[in-house]
This record gives sequence, C-alpha cells and structure tokens, in this order.
Amino acid sequence: MPTVIITGASSGVGLYATKSLIARGWHVVMACRDLTKASRAAASLGLPTEQYTLSRLDLGVQSSVRAFVADFLASGRDLDALVNNAAVYKPRLVEPARSREGYELSVATNHLGHFLLSRLLMGKLQQAKTARVITLGTVTANAEEFGGKVPIPAPADLGELEGLEKGFRAPIAMIDGRPFKPGKAYKDSKLCNMIISRELHRRFHNRTGIVFNTLYPGCVADTALFRDTPAAFQRIFPWFQKNITKGYVTQELSGERVAQVVADDAFAQSGVHWSWGNRQNGRAAFAQPLTAKAQQVARAARLWTLSEQMVGLPPSE
Repeated sequence: MPTVIITGASSGVGLYATKSLIARGWHVVMACRDLTKASRAAASLGLPTEQYTLSRLDLGVQSSVRAFVADFLASGRDLDALVNNAAVYKPRLVEPARSREGYELSVATNHLGHFLLSRLLMGKLQQAKTARVITLGTVTANAEEFGGKVPIPAPADLGELEGLEKGFRAPIAMIDGRPFKPGKAYKDSKLCNMIISRELHRRFHNRTGIVFNTLYPGCVADTALFRDTPAAFQRIFPWFQKNITKGYVTQELSGERVAQVVADDAFAQSGVHWSWGNRQNGRAAFAQPLTAKAQQVARAARLWTLSEQMVGLPPSE
C-alpha cells in the first residue's frame, strides 16, 4: 500500500484528497495542526482507520516540521508522495502576524514550512520506486491567467527579494521589502511555492526520478482557507464563482483532482503546473503555463539559497 503525506488534511481540499487517495488504496498521513479536528473530519467521512495516520504538524513552526519528519522517519513507513497543501490566508490583518522565528506568517507557513518539509523528506522520497511531490498553487499568483492579473490588493511580485535579503524580520514583512499587504503576502507565498516546485524539478528530477508538479484544482470558494475573510465575502464569493466566472468546484472534486495528480499515470510528467481551467467539471486537465516570474532561473536559485538560510539548512549546490 503506497503512502502519502498530505499537509492540511483536516478540511477542504486536503481532506477530500485524503478521501480520494484512500479510495485508490493509499495510506494517508494526515499532517495537521489540530489532531482532534482531523480525527473528527476523518470520522465524518467514514474513512477506514487502518488507512490513515494522524500526525501533528505546524508548518509555521520550524521545530514542529523537524519533529514531524523525525516521527515519520522513526515510523519506518515508506513514502511515495508528499502533498504540500496547507495554507494560511489572513487578508484582514493590519499588522503582520509572525512565526516563532519572526517571519511574516503566511510566507513562513505556506512557503518556508513546505520548503523545509520537502527538503527533509527528500532522502526518504528517493527510496521509493516512483515518487511525487505535489504542491497546491493558485490562479491568483499566476499572471498567465486572469486571476493573477487582478491588482487587488496587488499582483504577486517578489521584486528582487529585497525583504528576504534583509533578513525578513520586523519591521520587514514582505518579500519585496515594501509595506505590508496581507492579501499580497499570501499571493507571494504561493508564487514561492510554484517557483520552488520548479527549482526542485530542476535540481532533483533527472538524478532521482521524483516528479515535482503544482496544480490549481479550481476555485474551491467555500473552504476554511477563507475563514478570516468578512462574512459578506464568504457569502458572495462562492455565488460569484458559481454563477459569474463558472470557476467554482466542490471540495470533493478538488480533492479528486489532487488525487489524480498524485496517483494517476497521466500525470507522471515532471515540471508541470496542472489546471482544469475555468470549468466546473467535464474538462480534462492540461499543462497551464506559469508566469515568467516563476521561471526566472537566477531568481529561483537565489530564493532557494535565502530559504535555506531562513530554515537553517546547509547550503546546497
């Protein structure tokens, strides 16, 4: 039975990806901050207890990431796939929330936590006959798509990494060193996810065979990701996506799409950003071009190096 780790598996896309992969015969390690919530969620879907393991992981705390990896390695389980799914989004903040290490929280969690997790598990993934690392992207960080061009609050843009170059601690809260904008901080963190997935592909795929891909499963407009948005937004946004853009997908369909990218032979190509476009159902996945900002090799290499420094990893070639 193949094993996959899914971060943020207690709700939304991660929970339904868990359901879909269990239905395919996988064992899922549900890596979550709140294990009580995760246990209730698994029980609510009637998931067979022998096919999932609950394991605590707070991606915003680097010691938690290291402890999670140590526990997983000690379990003796094989690892066939990693799904970097969890994310925090706090668009109403006036002042930045910060991680225990002092970094702006959405970047610390969505980017740095997943970067550290992926790197620490790379040796284990290389032991698998075939392995995949799948990372959730977003349309709002991809300027090749309409959603990535919307200038509210501002498009994703890492600048020249000025904020990271200066250490990314207070008073700095943005990767480009500019004034804090919480919605843009989230977009920037997801752009980092897509950049690092391509950089993992460039550095590891040819010599390890591991498949590194991102995907956008569609607009899942009613998940817990939006719990910190205004109540009116939580009512209007799903309606808008269902009736105007036609981009809305259910949590169950989004989870099924993630499971396809993790497990199905049709998604074995590496270095791809998979998308279903602005369709609710019935359309096959396709390779969606990524913004040029995600494909600049020198900037990606510098982001990699700075990220290593920020999570305490030794420099790599």
